[in-house]
Amino acid sequence: MTAWVECLPAPNISCRLSNGTEFRFSGEEVGFNKSIRCRNVSGYSYKVAVALSLFLGWIGADRFYLGYPALGLLKFCTVGFCGIGSLVDFMLISMQIVGPSDGSNYIVDYYGARLTHLSITNETYRRTQLSP
Repeated sequence: MTAWVECLPAPNISCRLSNGTEFRFSGEEVGFNKSIRCRNVSGYSYKVAVALSLFLGWIGADRFYLGYPALGLLKFCTVGFCGIGSLVDFMLISMQIVGPSDGSNYIVDYYGARLTHLSITNETYRRTQLSP
């Protein structure tokens, strides 16, 4: 599912149109439209996952909560891989690298942290660097 979003370029950005003319944006005009993939959530809270990882990660509670029972049981039996696995899992969950097992996103408060993965694709415009 996608949403159609109007993008506003920053003020004083110049774009060259296909007919060769140059257009300078004031920051009020819509520069282009882009479809953005919607984030689906299924009830897993980011705050709860980080808290479980911090306080009960050594017994695998974070992995059980996120839907990874095999890794949770392995962490439980090895006491969080002697603490090293708990620390690694805390960092991975807090950076949102490890998410819910069903592929959904965390429920994050509107003022909380939200990670947006940046990537370069074929749609990315690359400007040639001018040497001084």
